[in-house]
Amino acid sequence: MRSAYITAGAAGMICGSCLHDNTLAAALKRLGHDIALVPTYTPIRTDEADVSIDRVFYGAISVYLEQNVPLFRSVPKAVERVLDHPRLLGLVSRIGASIDARHLGGLTLSLLQGENGRQSKELDELVAWLRDDYRPDIVHVTNPLLIGIVRKIKGELGVPVLCSVQGEDIFLEQLVEPFRSRVRDVLRERVRDVDGFVATSRYYADYMTGYLGLPPQRMHHVKLGIHLDGHGGAGPERDSRRPFTVGYLARVCPEKGLHVLLDAFRLLVERGAGKHETRLRIAGWLGQRDRKWFDECMARARSQGLGALIEHVGEVDRRDKIDFLQSLDVLSVPTIYREPKGLYVLEALANGVPVVQPRHGAFPELIAETGGGLLVEPGSPEAVAAGLHELMVDPERRVALGRRGKEVVHAVYGDVAMAEATLDLYRRYTRETPG
Repeated sequence: MRSAYITAGAAGMICGSCLHDNTLAAALKRLGHDIALVPTYTPIRTDEADVSIDRVFYGAISVYLEQNVPLFRSVPKAVERVLDHPRLLGLVSRIGASIDARHLGGLTLSLLQGENGRQSKELDELVAWLRDDYRPDIVHVTNPLLIGIVRKIKGELGVPVLCSVQGEDIFLEQLVEPFRSRVRDVLRERVRDVDGFVATSRYYADYMTGYLGLPPQRMHHVKLGIHLDGHGGAGPERDSRRPFTVGYLARVCPEKGLHVLLDAFRLLVERGAGKHETRLRIAGWLGQRDRKWFDECMARARSQGLGALIEHVGEVDRRDKIDFLQSLDVLSVPTIYREPKGLYVLEALANGVPVVQPRHGAFPELIAETGGGLLVEPGSPEAVAAGLHELMVDPERRVALGRRGKEVVHAVYGDVAMAEATLDLYRRYTRETPG
């Protein structure tokens, strides 16, 4: 069986969906499955080896110009080919391609309209490549924002199409009217083109079934998985004199709740942890949109006398990420929104680091299944501080939670298990039996 997994680059950002899609495709390849990971908009960014093809469809520059410059919809292919070159798209994305939903209502609507949208030429090119060059037995798209392509794919290839759901409602709800309502209407109409949907958490499977108006039997849950190589090593020996170290590993932005953690850390210090006994380390991608906000957060922390206790590590590659996690006593990413995945929870637990997370989104099921942390009231610095303090003063419990989480993640949440479950789903829709 041959599958095409159509993913979406995130304008130079390392995002959870790119990480998930690349990890899944790489694991399927290791199982001997023939899969093409096909980027759209921009090249993907990942902290592992990129297994996507060296071509980008629906290039962000062309898509933007087709939306806003009618003349560009008829430019020669040679011009488009230059603008869609992965290196140029990668450069443009790194210097500030916008993913702000408030400015993308019209473009989102046009893309969802597929063959009737302003980017129909891009759709024709993608379908021609799938039909004439790659010839998949099944197509899998990374999120519902891409389902404008499905109707034409099914019409010309006659293959089943699956669609993952990975947090799209957050973007859709930020669209301004009248686009939000119009996009929702088109989305609910276009989901009928898709054979089945895939969610990485039961919470998000249930939520998106209602959001998209789907029959429950069309939604499937495939457990999230991570590439475990390198995770869970002994790491440096824990020095009992080392400060109690709290970590944050996620995109640096208001949605992920870093400001909540900073307030919680201040309360933890004030509670008597001692300024020489507690540290906070922050790692993750920081985009231009959120840089001023982050600077203000850090300035406020310094004004509270916490500057010497907080380290901003910045963006990390895979090796540095594992080293970062192994330097921690506990991880907390107190998201404001209801997180549908939570890769950083699995990564922390894979290294024996327990977590303190808000009681919403996918976190309750992750904690219930792994036994690797504490759940606290969402949006409350006081609750986060209490959870951190609980694990700080009880090192035996902290170690036990980390050990239990590590055992479960390594047993259940590996990328191979995720790939095998996905392959089973592909066989179900193609009616192919295992070899």
